[in-house]
Amino acid sequence: MESSNTFFSFLLENLQQFMSYTSFANITWGHMAMICVGLAFIYLAIAKEYEPMLLVPIGFGIIIGNVPFFPGLQVGIYEQGSVMSYLYFGVSQGIYPPLIFLGIGAMTDFSALISNPKLLLIGAAAQLGIFGAYMVSLQLGFSPEEAGAIGIIGGADGPTAIFLSSKLAPNLMGAIAIAAYSYMALVPVIQPPIMKLLTTKKERLIRMKPPRQVSKLEKILFPIMGLLLTTFIVPSGMPLLGMLFFGNLLRESTVTKRLADTAKGPLIDIVTILIGVTVGASTQATTFLTTQSVMIFGLGAASFVVATFGGVMFVKIFNIFLKEGNKINPLIGNAGVSAVPDSARVSQVVGLEYDKTNHLLMHAMGPNVAGVIGSAVAAGILLSFLA
Repeated sequence: MESSNTFFSFLLENLQQFMSYTSFANITWGHMAMICVGLAFIYLAIAKEYEPMLLVPIGFGIIIGNVPFFPGLQVGIYEQGSVMSYLYFGVSQGIYPPLIFLGIGAMTDFSALISNPKLLLIGAAAQLGIFGAYMVSLQLGFSPEEAGAIGIIGGADGPTAIFLSSKLAPNLMGAIAIAAYSYMALVPVIQPPIMKLLTTKKERLIRMKPPRQVSKLEKILFPIMGLLLTTFIVPSGMPLLGMLFFGNLLRESTVTKRLADTAKGPLIDIVTILIGVTVGASTQATTFLTTQSVMIFGLGAASFVVATFGGVMFVKIFNIFLKEGNKINPLIGNAGVSAVPDSARVSQVVGLEYDKTNHLLMHAMGPNVAGVIGSAVAAGILLSFLA
């Protein structure tokens, strides 16, 4: 009888120990809230088709990161020696973003920008949101390094946000990355009301001259000259700008088609999966759900709105100095943020609402790719005096 009681006590003790290791024993309201956020991301990606290539990996990563576990099992992304921590190394050390930029360069046609260089100014104007958010963040008590990392969200460029935050504010990287990718996905929702509010019906109907034909020599020289001009001014932007222009040279040289196809295909797809899942998994409720994270999301939204405002208003002001027939449709001002090609598509969609024959996509791609360069340059500027 005594041995039987001892046996049952042993079983009960082991069962209790087993239960203490399950997620049911370690779950908190925070974990449940973050799992709901992950499910919401997946819903938006599948049902609404908001950046599914980003939101599906990130949403699933959020769920992975918020499955509660007993500390010390080496399964969490922040536990040294775990598989997830090794995968996250590419994010925390800023390895993945330059590889993303290599793929972006290989898939991007800069012809619209080359044929009309003044569109570069729109991409520069849209960076207003970055420096605006930087100054507001300082006022809210963030350190200069943290404020710089938060400000880059206004560029709507996830890889740049990850790269800069890995250097300046690793403790805020999860919130900054999730905010940047969230606003990239919500471009079709956030930007149209701002564009319509800031423009008149007459301005929305402006027809722009078709872009001129760009020669092969110009396309080859552009990444080389672009690299030298930007990195000589901002050497700290070399990892991003160097890979962006290198990828574009692989594309435009036409003699490295295999390399270009790899960069814009399998490579960028693999890195997108890794960066999405690990960034999502970094949002563990125990470290992510803080007042700072909420503030970062608010600042990110404000900086994104200001960036769109800056691009549209710059075109309106610039048009004052342009002759009739050379004016720019201000609906492409929103494309100065570097969410490629989504913000350019928004220009096209909004433009077609007012004139079914006025196609703005080819023009909007100019400031759109300029925004990619602009956000990388802005990141280099912030890195140069904050690192």
